[in-house]
Amino acid sequence: MTRRQRVLAALDRRPTDRVPLDLGGMRSTGISCFAYPGLRRALGLPERQPLVEDAFQMLAVPELDVLDALDVDVVTILDGVTNAFEQPEIWRDYDFGGRLKAKVRHPENFRVEPDGTVVQGDARMVPGSYVFDTEHAGQPLNLDDLPPIDVDRFREEVRRGYATPEDADRLAEFCHRVRESTDRAVFLNDWRICTGISIHGFDGLAIFPMRCLLEPDTVRQLHEILTERALHNIGLIAPRVRGLVDIAMMSADDWGTQQNLIAGPDTFRSLFLPYYRAANDAWRQGAPESRTFLHSCGAVYALIPLIAEAGFDILNPVQWTAGGRSAAEWKAKADECGLALWGGGMDSQATLPLGTVEDVEAVARRSVETLAAGGGYVFCNIHNVLAEVEPEKVVAMYRAARSVRPARVGTRG
Repeated sequence: MTRRQRVLAALDRRPTDRVPLDLGGMRSTGISCFAYPGLRRALGLPERQPLVEDAFQMLAVPELDVLDALDVDVVTILDGVTNAFEQPEIWRDYDFGGRLKAKVRHPENFRVEPDGTVVQGDARMVPGSYVFDTEHAGQPLNLDDLPPIDVDRFREEVRRGYATPEDADRLAEFCHRVRESTDRAVFLNDWRICTGISIHGFDGLAIFPMRCLLEPDTVRQLHEILTERALHNIGLIAPRVRGLVDIAMMSADDWGTQQNLIAGPDTFRSLFLPYYRAANDAWRQGAPESRTFLHSCGAVYALIPLIAEAGFDILNPVQWTAGGRSAAEWKAKADECGLALWGGGMDSQATLPLGTVEDVEAVARRSVETLAAGGGYVFCNIHNVLAEVEPEKVVAMYRAARSVRPARVGTRG
């Protein structure tokens, strides 16, 4: 069984030799670039400067020797970056104000203030922080009124993101090169195929859910504009990458808090589901062999049936620690709906940062035994491995997951 076969068999609920593993397949299953050098040392690998593709969350692109050492089954394509092969021509040295020797694509985008704060655009990484942030997370909170949205101006802005046939040809050529270089499953992350709709879009998390209740017709207009772009781009890209891509990232749309949903299921059904369904159907028509992927953090258990109805094949990060539902309940509901789960392998807010290595091993094994039963599961942490996590725990997490007996993976009973 090749690594790609293992991932696809698991997603299809067919028997596998072990649970498939992911690290860095997309921007919420990765590892902090500050934690990455320690992981390399813990694995006995030579020192290398981390490749920082996501310079807001400050995530490293896991390299092939790390994937090999952890027995990971997925490679990524992140808007022109991959870990399926080396790309020395795109990386430049940068040390983030002396804090970390790394490589980035565009060092000219950063500057360092006298106190050591690193700035890119309106985002800042202050001394002692490991990620960039913006004031008010970039969306000031004003509940006095809902400022009008210029729909026509928004339409013109969105039109600038329409792909051309030449864009699609270049992406397909890159995907072909990735496919030919690896037996791992290929995970495509490209903003052009994502819908762009989100419960925390436009005005931000505090205001946009209210707009969904008070101005649903405006929200429909916005979502129609974004979906038209997605359908245009998918129509060009999906047929060209058919047979080259195994998983397609369609949306990152966090609907959950630690306790509950940000907005109700009725809002999802009326204002989001039809547009997601259209994009997923279009992707499936053009690239029927690849699976569509939704990232949605928090207590989204109640949305699982609607997420499946919207045409998604895979849900991540499986944050069963939020909302008072167990991992077993998430698994049962997902199986009932035919939805695969990707993540959920570790309590990332308590056990991973605060527990012992033995605690981490126990949770990883228990997660695999629960979530991989009967298939429909790929293992990784609930969201990214953060900077403060000791590398020995990361190694223990993956080795424990991999050690679960094959008889417990991909079959029931």
